[in-house]
Amino acid sequence: MILYGCSPTVDIPTSTPLPIKVTEPPDQVTPEIIEEKSPSPEEPTITPVPLVAMVNGEGILLEDYQIELTLYQAAVGTSLATSNIDIVIQDLIDEVLLAQAANASGYVVDEVVVQSRIRELGLSPEQLSQWKKENGYSEDAFLRAMKRSIAAAWMRDQLVEGVSETAEQVHAQQILLYNLSEAESVYAQLQAGVDFSTLAAEYDPITEGDLGWFPRGYLTVSELDEVLFTLEPGSYSSIIETPLGFHIVQVLERDDSHPLSINALQVVQLQSLTQWLKDRREDNEIIMFLP
Repeated sequence: MILYGCSPTVDIPTSTPLPIKVTEPPDQVTPEIIEEKSPSPEEPTITPVPLVAMVNGEGILLEDYQIELTLYQAAVGTSLATSNIDIVIQDLIDEVLLAQAANASGYVVDEVVVQSRIRELGLSPEQLSQWKKENGYSEDAFLRAMKRSIAAAWMRDQLVEGVSETAEQVHAQQILLYNLSEAESVYAQLQAGVDFSTLAAEYDPITEGDLGWFPRGYLTVSELDEVLFTLEPGSYSSIIETPLGFHIVQVLERDDSHPLSINALQVVQLQSLTQWLKDRREDNEIIMFLP
């Protein structure tokens, strides 16, 4: 038909049909559709956050540890040392244990509590921002430290407030000497019947050797503790050698429930808190990632 339309005009009798060759179309072939899968985007790799320890599954971040280590070293004025590392890590673990116990007790550190504590710092927003910058705190690290510290302090207060204000105590006095031969001489005098208080006043005219009332663990020398709480009122010990010298001690009074002095109460509270943390360390899962 295309050729026909382009040829010169020719008269074709209508009675003579125009021969037409009919060509059958080829079999229809359905093209194979190959679906090319576009390469799937690579799944993002999650970089693990560096940790220094795990406490019951809760991580202590390396960032938080480094900040606390820097602050500690600035406070005590020392350079990097293994002892510093150990102290800072152990303090952070203790703080997390206390905070976890606070959470388990139902104490929640919400935004209101955090903002209230920030206001107590007495810093303007600009001053607080400068302080965080100077001490290496990111905003997240600062908020983590605040929440952890607030919860730990609450739990610590609950523990120390639960300590009884009375305890088993003794009222004692001592004679402290600085060489063994002199101590043996004094002990011989006591054995001969010389009054303990008289000798104590001779060697310590100011206090007469009076140690006052105190509970177990109050004295700085544990060797005396072990002896004093086995003596009956009026009795005295043999010579006890300690790093301070040579002691002879006497128990004047004993009371199973004597009111604690302010200083003694603080010591007992610290002992109670220390024991609580020791027990928690033994009963909870703590994994260290730093030597």
